[in-house]
Amino acid sequence: MSKSSPLARPLLLVGCGKMGSALLKGWRERRIAQSFIVVEPAPGVDLAGLAGVTLHAAPEALPADLNPAAVVLAVKPQSLDAVLPAYRRFAAGDTVFLSIAAGKTLGYFGRRLGAAAPVVRAMPNTPAAIGRGIAVACASAAVTPAAKALCDRLLGAVGEVAWVEEEALLDAVTAVSGSGPAYVFLLIECLAKAGIAAGLPEPLASRLALATVAGAGELARQSGESPARLRENVTSPGGTTRAALDVLMADDGLEPLLTRAVAAATRRSRELAD
Repeated sequence: MSKSSPLARPLLLVGCGKMGSALLKGWRERRIAQSFIVVEPAPGVDLAGLAGVTLHAAPEALPADLNPAAVVLAVKPQSLDAVLPAYRRFAAGDTVFLSIAAGKTLGYFGRRLGAAAPVVRAMPNTPAAIGRGIAVACASAAVTPAAKALCDRLLGAVGEVAWVEEEALLDAVTAVSGSGPAYVFLLIECLAKAGIAAGLPEPLASRLALATVAGAGELARQSGESPARLRENVTSPGGTTRAALDVLMADDGLEPLLTRAVAAATRRSRELAD
């Protein structure tokens, strides 16, 4: 099978909220598989008219002979204890489980699905909704190279993918890239409010904040220069940017604040495990 060939076996997506629906959209656009089966009990999820997609409200409605290439678990971590037993039957074959539930370890899945179950744990982020996400993944010992390649393809349909051997790193990954979009959105909010406080009309302040953060991020992505160098390029000695950076780069400024924030998120990710 070439990388561009659709899978003959279906993909089973458990949970079709924001991240699940983003993944499904990416898979369909990339023609990852010929068919997609979605289990989502929440009312209001409408997948009617999507070619190759079948929606079930409960796992009991799944065909008895179903043999998916992958079971993708896109449900909230606190729901997994109740959700997993219905899918244990797929752990006996070569179906790979791909989990995007924050904090739930490979050991957690091994105890509930069996040690022989191939499981990949991944942490994507919400820019996946526009194909600009980044996910970091870690595979259990039972995951074959082919299964790992499949999961890389599934995650890569909505952005970049990185792999780590040390699972403990995923707590910090969750804190940096998983939660990171919220930090950037907060920056946009705060920058806009600061502009309003400086006298700008609210619509203009919001427009400037959004365009500046989006444009600076894209410049950092495309330029090939380090963020530090890009910052220095904007900063003239004794100028306006320097005056602002003297505040942001003070001993109690942005860097120590973000360090504390990421540490708090990392601790919370560890607390969610098991």
